[in-house]
Formats: sequence, C-alpha cells, structure tokens
Amino acid sequence: MSSESANPVESGPAESRPTLWVISELYYPEETSTGYYMTRTAEGLTDRFKVKALCGQPNYSSRGTKAPRHEFRRDVEIFRAAGTTLNKNVIAFRLINMITLSTSIFFKGLLRFRPGDQVLVVTTPPSLPFVVAVAALIRGATYTLVIHDNYPEILFAVGKLGRDSMVATVLNFCNRWLYKQARKLIAVGRDMERLLLTKSDGLDVPVAVIQNWAELESVHPEPRDSNPLLEELGISDKFVLLYAGNMGHPNDVETIIESARRLEDRPEFHFLFLGTGVKEKWIRSAVEEYRLKNVTILSPKPRSEQIIFLNACDVALVSLVDNMLGVSMPSRTYNILAAGKPILALTDPDSELATVIGEDRVGWHLRPGNVDELTRTILDIYEARNELSAFGKRARESALEKYSLDAAISKYRRELEA
Repeated sequence: MSSESANPVESGPAESRPTLWVISELYYPEETSTGYYMTRTAEGLTDRFKVKALCGQPNYSSRGTKAPRHEFRRDVEIFRAAGTTLNKNVIAFRLINMITLSTSIFFKGLLRFRPGDQVLVVTTPPSLPFVVAVAALIRGATYTLVIHDNYPEILFAVGKLGRDSMVATVLNFCNRWLYKQARKLIAVGRDMERLLLTKSDGLDVPVAVIQNWAELESVHPEPRDSNPLLEELGISDKFVLLYAGNMGHPNDVETIIESARRLEDRPEFHFLFLGTGVKEKWIRSAVEEYRLKNVTILSPKPRSEQIIFLNACDVALVSLVDNMLGVSMPSRTYNILAAGKPILALTDPDSELATVIGEDRVGWHLRPGNVDELTRTILDIYEARNELSAFGKRARESALEKYSLDAAISKYRRELEA
C-alpha cells in the first residue's frame, strides 16, 4: 500500500470522524472529469470525515494503468473493485464493463459498509447508484446521490429511447424508488435542480445544488501571441474557435461543422477540435468529405496541458443537443472561465450553461441546431473582437468568485453534515 498525504486542511482524530464512502466508477489516477471531480471531493472532505473511496480501475484517459486494489492517498483509503475494462466506445463492451463493475462494487459495499456510514455516490454509470443504494440499505448506511447526468432524460435527448416506451416507464419507477430512499440529491446545475424537484415530487427528499469548479490552481489566462499550440499548428494569425472536450451523443458538433463549412471562404477563421468520443469519427469524415481546410482535429491532451490548449483560442465553443435542459452541465465550462476565454454555447436558454454565461456576461448562447444563427453570431463576434478582452476578464472573475474548489467543498461539508 502507498501512503501519500497532502491534504491542506488539518484533520482531526480519525476515530472521532464519521465514515464517508465516495463511490465512483472513475477515481485517481483517472483524470477524466468525473474521476477528477470525485477525487478532489473525497480529498477535500477528509477534515470532517474518515473518507474511503470505492471505485474501478482506470478505463478512460488512464486506460491501461493498473492501480493498486488498496491504497491510501491524501488521507483517503481507496478500494478498487474488479471489473472489465473493455473499449468503452463499443456499446456492448460498455454494457459489460458496467455490469461487471457494478456487481463487484455491490459485493464490496456489502462487505465494507457499516451502520451509520454515509455514502456519496455519483450517477454514472446509471446502474451504479442502484446497486450502491441496495448495499447501503442492507448494511444500515445512508446514501446521497451526486447527479451528473439525468436518466432516462439523456437517452430521450440523444434519440436512444422514447419518452412513452416501457423501458422509460420502468426507469422512472426505479428512479422514484432510488430518490425516496436517498438522504439527499445533489444537482450540478439549477436547471437540474428544477427537473429533480419535479421527478421527486411528493417524496420529501431534499435537493441541493453544488456546481463543479474551475481548476484555478493550474488554469489561468496566458498571452495568446506566445501560445505554443497555435504556433505549432501555424494558426496564430487566425481567429480561432476551440471545441475542447467530449464529442459524444449529447454534444451538437454537427451545427459547428456546418458553420465551419459555410465560413470556409473566410480564411481568417479556424475551428480547432480537441477531444474524443463517439462522434469523433463523424467529425473526421465530414472534414475529409467537405475538404475543410479551416478545421483541425487533435486527439485528447493530458489535463496537465489544459493551460496551453484552453488558451489556444479567441472564443471557446461548448455545445449540447436539444432537449438537454436539466440533464447535464458540461464541466469544462468552468476551466474555460478560469482561462479567461469568452464562451459561445449551443444550449437551451434556461439551462445552467446559459445561466452561467448570461449572469456574468461571459459570452453568448444560442439554441442548438441553428446553423444560420451560429454563423451570424461568429461573424458578429469577429466584427466586435476588440471587446473580447472585457469578456475574458469577466470570465476569470466569475471563476474566482463563484467556481472554486474551496467553495464547492464548503457546500459539500454543509450538505453532508446537515
């Protein structure tokens, strides 16, 4: 076992602190968003709780790494459950991974949970909270749900499930049971809070909002004219629009590509895609089919290089497909703010993403799917590009004032101790 301790807050005696289990498919050394956020949450709560993490082996950005089955890191005791780590981009393999990991975590929970323990479990993969809830109830522990994605609504939005289908009816019934037994529901956005209040109506379960945060310790604005990525790609003289993050079913990348196609005869514009996901293959095929010279696609870069690639643009793009209101909040939004970059988003006007952009005037938001409006907005932004520095300054201030790790951990302490 390793024994690393770097928690900035001094902890009290372990015996006097209640036990908190943090359950997530992804945890350190996995740095994909859920893994990053759940790791920092666990580590930030060790001053008030004896924190134990239960997770799987890395299967995203750190896939191939074999982490110890049991170790201590930053005052958190980590238990890793067995499970397959097949290619997550193949649907059948992803289902197998979900089933094997959920089964393993269920039995480890049964073995290790104790009466009076608190359990904090994230809702991805969607089977995880159900098996954890059953194990917690059997063992006399309580559980709190951290909802990163709302099911089955995300399946409705991406066209994988009909709202009136039998499967949707069963999922909604199961969710009602899950919410009813929970100690609390934690949403990562205000639109999600509204949806959860509707879904849990009559169950008398509290709903709290705790947004994710910006990595202020490692991401900050840097001069564009010396950005090494822009120099490497030879686009320092272009007006660069950056899409950095997941290219999945919930993301409207099609509208962005079509807008790039319409702006192909405007050599001052360049679109930079950085990331991966199930739509990456479609993006690459479309760029090749239309012979788009104004689009560059890069594979994902490590989290440690965020300060470089998030500063490699004039405007950052964030997109969701239609019908995602209350379903999800792209966590990369907060690091874009930390880098001091304006945001151009495709999202519902009442979404958390639109609210963050509008309340601090850090960018623009449009409905998904409207290529004409997106293209027109990009042209308008370019014409008023001298105003972008003011947008960037407000973005950085927003990250500092509202979306810090300390602010989020304080909210978690308050909700878990209530």
